[in-house]
Amino acid sequence: METENPIKVLLVDDHEMVRIGLAAVLGTEEGIEVVGEASSGQEGIRLAQEYRPDVVLMDLVMEGMDGIETTRQLLKLYPDCKVIVLTSYLDDEKMYPVIEAGAFSYLLKTSRASEVAEAIRAAARGQSVLESQVASKMMSRFRQPKLEAPAHEDLTEREMDVLRLVAKGKSNQDIADDLIIGVKTVKFHVTNILAKLSVEDRTQAAIYAYKNGLAE
Repeated sequence: METENPIKVLLVDDHEMVRIGLAAVLGTEEGIEVVGEASSGQEGIRLAQEYRPDVVLMDLVMEGMDGIETTRQLLKLYPDCKVIVLTSYLDDEKMYPVIEAGAFSYLLKTSRASEVAEAIRAAARGQSVLESQVASKMMSRFRQPKLEAPAHEDLTEREMDVLRLVAKGKSNQDIADDLIIGVKTVKFHVTNILAKLSVEDRTQAAIYAYKNGLAE
């Protein structure tokens, strides 16, 4: 969102020289004000509460609370804040979790100063910026066919208990006695199990349980 006020930026990085360099470069950019520098995720949360930044430049790998958890906690407190990841890492186990945590943009530390500044301005306008390599990885992931989760993952813990007993050939009354619940409750669970597993009867449910290693 365009504003006459400068874009307030908070730096969160455990390397002092990185913070000094970023603060020096961004300090020369018109319309951008570095309001604070944090050397850890915990300090980043504290300074965000104090300065209420519009944009946070977030490192990923830090001692203690990493950038992923810091991003998650920060955005719970201030969902309107824009987190721009600025990191050296492109590996999936760091990139995808921080994006899922709510990171708005993702840049590498090899980016030029002008690119970082433009990403900050873009974030203030509500526009995300992804490093080209990040965008390529994201597109490749979306193109991959999604594997459907097994049907039994929709079963509740109690329904799983009932299914295991059904697989043992127990009657509704036996199941009710074993689980100390009413027969009507057992019937209700069995109906739900058949529907969720897309099977027609108890026998097919038992076969499903054995095939998927849910019963011995």
